[in-house]
Amino acid sequence: MGDINTLYGAKSSALMDKFSRIKLLACDVDGVFSDGRIYMGNDGEELKAFHTKDGFGIKALLKIGVHVAVITGRESNIVHKRMSALGVEHIIQGCEQKNDALLALQKQLKIGKEATASMGDDMPDVAMFSLSHVAIATCDAHPFVKKQALYTTTINGGFGAVREVCDLILHAKGQLNKVSGSSV
Repeated sequence: MGDINTLYGAKSSALMDKFSRIKLLACDVDGVFSDGRIYMGNDGEELKAFHTKDGFGIKALLKIGVHVAVITGRESNIVHKRMSALGVEHIIQGCEQKNDALLALQKQLKIGKEATASMGDDMPDVAMFSLSHVAIATCDAHPFVKKQALYTTTINGGFGAVREVCDLILHAKGQLNKVSGSSV
């Protein structure tokens, strides 16, 4: 088996085969959808930046029937608003045991490990990797997380890393050139 040329360079056909089987993508938020920084104002307001490219990728996956979940240890109204705007139905916040949350979601959706991908950037995210056929670290993830991952993105978290993963799943499923819509 050879390599397959993608928008993100050549990827092994074995990796692309794994991406083609994905029916559930579970992601952390801080450091994956955002750059990991949290801006706090004097009055306690919290700000995060989300990349519209990631938004388009998520909407494209949802259109082809791939479930998307966010599983995060923090609770934030901003996360709920952004993910809801994208159509993400599975928003799990304030979760310290991410593997338990992912396992419960897999059971609810009747999706096994072989059809699950998870994406993270730091130690709490590694727990999801054991329940995933494709464990993904962002390019700027903690070194330990990168060692546990099957795939490391070429793009940093918060700057299109989620879109990269979405594009690879879409490519592997033969759907990359068929997506349209807005990024919200």
